[in-house]
Amino acid sequence: MGGPRCLDSRSQHSNTMFNFENLKAWQKAVDFSVSIYAATKAFPDVERFGLVSQMRRASVSVSSNLAEGCARNSAPDYARFVEIAAGSLFEVVSQAFVAHRIGFLPESELRTLYASAEELGRMLSGLRAAILRGA
Repeated sequence: MGGPRCLDSRSQHSNTMFNFENLKAWQKAVDFSVSIYAATKAFPDVERFGLVSQMRRASVSVSSNLAEGCARNSAPDYARFVEIAAGSLFEVVSQAFVAHRIGFLPESELRTLYASAEELGRMLSGLRAAILRGA
């Protein structure tokens, strides 16, 4: 169980069953998703099945794709799932801009989410490059 290799084995969790839990990028993606859930809590109820749902699903997709990629049997497959995770991250950023422009997300919160997304994006890019270097 665990695909070709889940890089970045430095972990606070020494007894993990699933090796994706060791990924700093996965841990950051989970934190990012929690931030999105918190940010969308204040959105109007009418958006519960619209922008709220889209942003939450896309944010959860980032960590989910990293986890699924770890189960793949080849580095190119794993790298592809990291690409998909990055696409989901970009989707959330785009949706955050929409939320801001229509008045649901304050500027300060947009900046905080954006900075977190930038950091996570760099982590995903580095992870993908490391996977492909080792392929």
